[in-house]
Amino acid sequence: MIEQKNMDGQLGIAVYHNLHSGGAKRTLYEEVRRLAERHRLDLYTLSSADNDFCDVRSYVNNIHVYDFELGPVFHSPFGRLNQGVRLVDLTRLHRLAQRIAADIDAGGYDVVLVHPCQYTQCPLVLQYLRTPTVYYCHEPLRKLYEPPVRRPYEHGQRSFLRRVLDRIDVLAGFYRVVLRCADQASLRSASRVLVNSRFTQINVRRIYDVEARVCPHGVDTEVFRPMGLSRDGTVLSVGALTPNKGFDFVIEGLGCIPASQRPRLIIVSNYAEPRERAFLERLAAERGVTVEFKVNVDDEALVQMYNRAALVAYAPIREPLGLVPLEAMSCGTPVVGVREGGVAETVVHNEGGLLTEREPSAFARAMQTLLSEPGLASQQGQRGRQYVLAHWTWDKAVRELETHLAATATGYTGRGKN
Repeated sequence: MIEQKNMDGQLGIAVYHNLHSGGAKRTLYEEVRRLAERHRLDLYTLSSADNDFCDVRSYVNNIHVYDFELGPVFHSPFGRLNQGVRLVDLTRLHRLAQRIAADIDAGGYDVVLVHPCQYTQCPLVLQYLRTPTVYYCHEPLRKLYEPPVRRPYEHGQRSFLRRVLDRIDVLAGFYRVVLRCADQASLRSASRVLVNSRFTQINVRRIYDVEARVCPHGVDTEVFRPMGLSRDGTVLSVGALTPNKGFDFVIEGLGCIPASQRPRLIIVSNYAEPRERAFLERLAAERGVTVEFKVNVDDEALVQMYNRAALVAYAPIREPLGLVPLEAMSCGTPVVGVREGGVAETVVHNEGGLLTEREPSAFARAMQTLLSEPGLASQQGQRGRQYVLAHWTWDKAVRELETHLAATATGYTGRGKN
């Protein structure tokens, strides 16, 4: 059992997550290792979480891991039964969430820091906790609230039939309704909701009618640092290899650059959808763009690639924040990005990079400007590094997080909207 906070402001914090590898887990890692310097932390997680990537276990006092595995996956012709299996999984998650909440409440913590669940996004445990909670919402459950990004490989007779069946599939429709209700109830149960950008804040207000608070993100400026390496003239783009990351737009932009000046593109991903990769490979061949794909690159190799690239191109669709531009600028590498979503908040035009509208020729002109003027690119890179040091360090971000945790622990008066 954790004792109540001491006179020096030390908090007893339970940390909950069910994250896979990626940016959200990196955020949790950076928060936990800094919070552990001043507070007492215990970890609550599921066996399905990736606890090896950005491992936080050495920074907490006690670790509670709860066994959970998804039900079996059926293949054609029984694939539509999978929605029924997911409904059963959701019921099992609810029961497990009640058990975890009871264990946390019995621990006497001042506050619970909650990060997402890979299955439901907003964790169900929020519905059952009596201890004050701070939920860090990286993004809403986008598949419920945003239209999908369409791809040619989804078309054809078979895909059309599937789309028709999707409209009349009772199990699929019921699962979405149940999942949406669980998502809404969970987020609204949090004592305080934090988000990473004003863009996400607006989305949370629109979707949940909850007034979230922006708690800035950060980047490890000691890991992501200038290394003084020679630039190799390549364009680097980083992110999960999925339609939402907009790599097709980057390829279209590069295709607008004259062939004699067109740079090579490197795409780095921690996750890759095979059909998306095949689509991008075909598109690159059609546009005459040389592209190289790299998957599961470690931090040191990624930092070296940031340092060698002439620029980083970043064009995701409705991106909640845009961590990649921060990492690039922290390495002294300029960014060319779309003026959308959270990217418009992490990149300041002419202060670390260039922003354009989502139009391939405009994006191409911005890339050409930096590619053809190394001095300007170097200046933008230096400005970007200084901008990150001034506004986006993890020490600054976690100090603000501590303020929210303390305020929630001491000022909590009951559940409801923020």
